[in-house]
Amino acid sequence: MTDKKQVTENRRILQIAIPSIISNITVPLLGLIDVTIVGHLGSPAYIGAIAVGGMLFNIIYWIFGFLRMGTSGMTSQAYGQHDLNEITRLLLRSVGVGLLIAFCLLLLQYPILHLAFTFIKTTSEVEQLATTYFYICIWGAPATLGLYGFAGWFIGMQNSRFPMYIAITQNIVNIVASLCFVYLLDMKVAGVAAGTLIAQYAGFFMALWLYMHYYHTLHKRIVWKEIIQRQAMYRFFQVNRDIFFRTLCLVMVTMFFTSAGAAQGEVVLAVNTLLMQLFTLFSYVMDGFAYAGEALAGRYIGAKNQTGLRSTVHHLFYWGLGLSFLFTLLYSVGGKSFLGLLTNDISVIAASDSYFYWALIIPLAGFSAFLWDGIFIGATATRQMLYSMLVASASFFGIYYGFHSLLGNHALWLAFLVYLSLRGIVQTFLGRQIMRKVIVP
Repeated sequence: MTDKKQVTENRRILQIAIPSIISNITVPLLGLIDVTIVGHLGSPAYIGAIAVGGMLFNIIYWIFGFLRMGTSGMTSQAYGQHDLNEITRLLLRSVGVGLLIAFCLLLLQYPILHLAFTFIKTTSEVEQLATTYFYICIWGAPATLGLYGFAGWFIGMQNSRFPMYIAITQNIVNIVASLCFVYLLDMKVAGVAAGTLIAQYAGFFMALWLYMHYYHTLHKRIVWKEIIQRQAMYRFFQVNRDIFFRTLCLVMVTMFFTSAGAAQGEVVLAVNTLLMQLFTLFSYVMDGFAYAGEALAGRYIGAKNQTGLRSTVHHLFYWGLGLSFLFTLLYSVGGKSFLGLLTNDISVIAASDSYFYWALIIPLAGFSAFLWDGIFIGATATRQMLYSMLVASASFFGIYYGFHSLLGNHALWLAFLVYLSLRGIVQTFLGRQIMRKVIVP
């Protein structure tokens, strides 16, 4: 490949990856802003309420993340085929299904909250405040799930700038609205919830406006009866079903990691939580390149361009390997200083020394899993992605229970590193099928 083609391919990857990284970094800011505001109200119960409420919505929305991922893969393939009719139908299907799921969540909000508090044990004051937060924010479900469809569609259209603009707008609206409700109207937790709610709808209506303004030529291609065409809907739900179960496995591993750490005491829980921040920071960057994989792999598969697909995969892994070494170097040099910024608890910092080297391995162990996830989503090879997750999740629990009595918390980190590595290893073998899919779609 000539240098000019390499530069072009890298530019395409970065044009999608960089705005996606910025969007990823802004996502946790919504929760951080809420915690910061209530953290100055004078009672730890406010912080606890936001933490509990935020955790509930993170789990709920995480489970329905297939609305974004499935839409991205199918849209990018339709984009590669230049099938403008299918591109239009995919957006309407995704947003429509998202709104339908949101309607079900609104109907079931009372049993959902009741079920949640059967597992979450907290003080009566925190439970009361968290209930207030939940019953306000749940009305943002239509905006949030509808926005998932728009975000996936924009990425499939090779446009990650619009999701970035939307994420930045949401944070600005959230800050202004929450501060006004809390400090001008003295609404406390209800004010924070209302600010979050308004920010969610601001994002959704901004996405709608961007679509109407910049993709208005697609409006004439809307044929409502074709949107719910049987075969197309079957494929839509088949792809999203696999992603849904894959996400359930991801949630189970993540929640078990936290609960297993908590069972070993407050210090171990604190150490694991802080070290996982290093993984989270790395994941924000790698997810950006995974989004590039979704958009470009789907585009080349739709266009039956095997050369372009192979070039994208190779360049993505060059970036992934380079960034993994960079993060490992940064963590080895400044990781402990970073932990010192997060806590001044001497016992936690001292205990982290025993486990810190696990965090150094995370970038090299995990980067391929992120990249292959993006490529598989772009190829709509969601069944293979689910298989790899099942193998990795089973290994996670097997290693933990097999070595916990001997290694303690080290067994938990060993299981997590093997889980990350296996996802990438299994997908590497299955990835050969993705390359052949260009020839035999």
